[in-house]
Amino acid sequence: MKPLRIAIVGYGTGGQAAAVLLSRDGHHVEVFEQADELGPVGAGFLLQPTGMEVLWRLGLLDAALAHGARVHRLFGETHDGRAVMDMRYRELDRGLFGLGMQRGALFGLLDAAWQEGRRIHCGRRIVGIDAERGVVRDQDGIEHGAFDLLVVADGAASKLRGEVGTAALDRPYPWGAQWCLVPRGAWAHVGELRQRYVGARRMAGMLPVGTRPGDDTPRMSFFWSVPAASLQAEYDAARWRADVAAVWPEAADMLRDTAVPEGLAKARYRDASHRRWHRGRAVLLGDAAHAMSPQLGQGANMALIDALVLRDALRTHDELAPAFASYERARREHVAIYHFWSRWLTPLFQSELDTLAALRDRLFNPLTRMPGGRRQVLRVLTGTRRGWLGVWPLDPDFRDVLDAQAPAPAGDARPASA
Repeated sequence: MKPLRIAIVGYGTGGQAAAVLLSRDGHHVEVFEQADELGPVGAGFLLQPTGMEVLWRLGLLDAALAHGARVHRLFGETHDGRAVMDMRYRELDRGLFGLGMQRGALFGLLDAAWQEGRRIHCGRRIVGIDAERGVVRDQDGIEHGAFDLLVVADGAASKLRGEVGTAALDRPYPWGAQWCLVPRGAWAHVGELRQRYVGARRMAGMLPVGTRPGDDTPRMSFFWSVPAASLQAEYDAARWRADVAAVWPEAADMLRDTAVPEGLAKARYRDASHRRWHRGRAVLLGDAAHAMSPQLGQGANMALIDALVLRDALRTHDELAPAFASYERARREHVAIYHFWSRWLTPLFQSELDTLAALRDRLFNPLTRMPGGRRQVLRVLTGTRRGWLGVWPLDPDFRDVLDAQAPAPAGDARPASA
């Protein structure tokens, strides 16, 4: 496709990756970001092999590996020691692993990768778009454009998605979370994402997320589940610490130097899907297209893949309409199963459904150990499931890179079907 003039609304993970990829293809990219200053939102996340492959294609994987923390096991238990989930990447494939990263690390890597032809308008909240003319309108009523292509990547709480496509579903989840980063120190479970539950009303998580540019201190990302309605409520810091300690004393000790509530970031979730992801010159990308609960931890990974697939669609087609249709078809095929499982799994971990949580505690781990079922669960957790039974393919050369980074234990062979 000939060089296009492209506007990207939002400079989160998806917007950043799209800016890098599309600029490298010779398109003229402008970003509109509502924040007055550029910076990451959130504490830490788990990058799956699918997301790592996009960074590999961008030439950023080595830097990501240098900062991130390799995660080989996902383990969840009740506060009294009953194992609920115990998943190891090597049981799917000896070369696979997750990469815990700080949001600031990924933001910095993607930001540094987009320098040539860079145009970013900070403090510009886009409140409306004209998909047919390719125009965006900011909070002051000023129109910008016309652009050949509008990429709407303004996140899960997008105010613009409805101007691109009618929402089949767009609702907030009744539960959210508080997050913070803490020094890793002497934390015992290096290389593991650990979670602890009390029914579905209390959930805490600790994820190793490595370092970030300018800060060589390895850190952990702490997660604490709370009802969304209480995120704005005032609460007593001592009582909050006591609640965390009752669930997980070791995690509470890691938080002893964290200011409460000032040091806690707040996160809310949405469940959104659309009958169509594009209209005229505009297309949805990332959480703006497919917001879901972070229960499966796929948000950043899906946004990175969206950007890559959109880039490839624009390379393959001469016109926007078939390019958009190709992009949407490929991404729906991948994302749909994650929407389904996140929608059904979230109440098992964040709700007031005590009976359901009791069944989870007794059945989830045995069910995921049944022959055949375990590989299916691992496919979903690693982001490599496509549809009900399909597999999202990973480039063989990228697989070789992962094998070199995560050698198998002696005598451990890669499953032939991986």
